[in-house]
Amino acid sequence: MPDRRLAATDLNRALLDRQLLLARSELSIPAAIGQVGGLQTQYAPSGYVGLWTRLASFQRDQLTAALQDRTVVQATLMRGTIHLVPASDYWLYAIGVRRARREWWLRAQRGQVTEVELERRAEEMRVALASGPRSVRELGSMAKGFVGNLGLWVDLVRVPPSGTWQRRRADILALAEDWVGPCQVTEEPAMEHMVRAYLRAFGPAPVRDIATWAGVPTAPLEAAAARIPLERLHDELGRPLLDLPGAPLPRTDAPAPVRFLPHWDANLLVHARRTGILPEEHRSRVFHVRNPFSVGTYLVDGRVAGAWSVKDRRVVLD
Repeated sequence: MPDRRLAATDLNRALLDRQLLLARSELSIPAAIGQVGGLQTQYAPSGYVGLWTRLASFQRDQLTAALQDRTVVQATLMRGTIHLVPASDYWLYAIGVRRARREWWLRAQRGQVTEVELERRAEEMRVALASGPRSVRELGSMAKGFVGNLGLWVDLVRVPPSGTWQRRRADILALAEDWVGPCQVTEEPAMEHMVRAYLRAFGPAPVRDIATWAGVPTAPLEAAAARIPLERLHDELGRPLLDLPGAPLPRTDAPAPVRFLPHWDANLLVHARRTGILPEEHRSRVFHVRNPFSVGTYLVDGRVAGAWSVKDRRVVLD
């Protein structure tokens, strides 16, 4: 359907469907996390709330178990933020964002540190982690000059019991190759994965929105999109959109039940602005830019209608 034009309401319902927010799913936890393009977990409970609102029979301990059995991993990935992703997809995401994250950080240092120095210090971290996971505090004393951004040169995952509902600070690190196996991914297929993963989770969309979500430049994503078969659509203003062939596009009048979204839910970030899920007049109330923070929200008819919090073990709506 190369000439089909999609209104904002079409894009809204497509997003909700692909994000498992029109109907709760029976997918497994790794499959659900893969379907929605990972779950942002700066605040560890967000992963649990995000799955509860999407899955029909989710129990809190199931996500902790998935982290423990390594079918799901937690790492710093898209936009330099902590995400849950299926272990089987970890390297595709990690390699997809690696170059952009390293280049951005080096530019910010303005020549104060060299890649050679970073590689040397990164090797110290690898040695420190060779015997198994370590806390950030332990690494600080074992690896000379340890800084958090060495994680750009050493592929790390955050492992339980940290980063769970029971222990929310994700401060125990392991070498990714030890936790999920060695990397067998190169950059081109990783970038193609980023395109497919985004469209499966958030599409239809333009490449610039994929880039905003991933935190990488548009050029390598445009090249990746050109290598894979995609449908070409347009929004109501005639702007081009990409989508996976045969991806679902629900009716615009498909009922959208009330759904609770956790802190930092990726559906509300600017990459998904085209869908109208977060009315712009509410954006500054949901995200605090000066002191980075996000509130939990709830959807009514597919759009943010208010915020929620917990007080004295009761949910309070605002």
